[in-house]
Amino acid sequence: MNSFAQVLDLFLPPRCVSCGKIVTEHNTLCSLCWQVAPFIHAPMCQCCGRPFTEDVPATAICLDCAQRRPPFHQARTVFAYDEFARKMVLSFKHGDRCDLAPILARWMIRAGPDLIADSDLIIPVPLHWLRLFRRRYNQAALLAHEISKQSGLPVQAQALKRVRPTRPQGHLSRLARQQNLKGAFTCSLDLTDKTVLLIDDVLTTGTTVLNCTRELHRAGAKAVNILTIARVFHPHSQ
Repeated sequence: MNSFAQVLDLFLPPRCVSCGKIVTEHNTLCSLCWQVAPFIHAPMCQCCGRPFTEDVPATAICLDCAQRRPPFHQARTVFAYDEFARKMVLSFKHGDRCDLAPILARWMIRAGPDLIADSDLIIPVPLHWLRLFRRRYNQAALLAHEISKQSGLPVQAQALKRVRPTRPQGHLSRLARQQNLKGAFTCSLDLTDKTVLLIDDVLTTGTTVLNCTRELHRAGAKAVNILTIARVFHPHSQ
């Protein structure tokens, strides 16, 4: 560390990116947050990334994927969505914590190294221009560009567009979400024989990424991989 950085750390010491406690280095968690952070680890479903509670072969898939294979190839996430993950996501998404993008992207790359290696390009889930104007940034696009910077995988941030404004999905049922997003996305890029890494912040019911995946397949993509910060694991699906 150079002398300027040492002086800067003296007056502005590095802090935990979650709770703000002083830590020894930048862009990390304190020891307590490391303990409570709900990182997803193997063993997990080879397809959707749902964690298993007991050891299984690396090729095992969960009951949901066995009964109805999703249209995407593989999905991985950093966190299970709990209060810790919710705080991180909302700070990044609505709290102007764009400074979280590099560390979140680093964790996403660690969560899905096989997906990175298997994909040809990165595409973020888009916002409609009206919502983008109000929010001022697309959190998925920030993550996509940061993942591209750290991994070397090219990004096409404008390839997928949300052409119809939709209601916020937060309190809608699964069926209502599907109706809300019907015809909302279009892809302007020829993706023939390409494997796409689709980036979003949270996978809740999967309606958004499934609609995006179908549109990417219509544009010629041979496979779509999903990478998110967090995922809601519904008890009835376990």
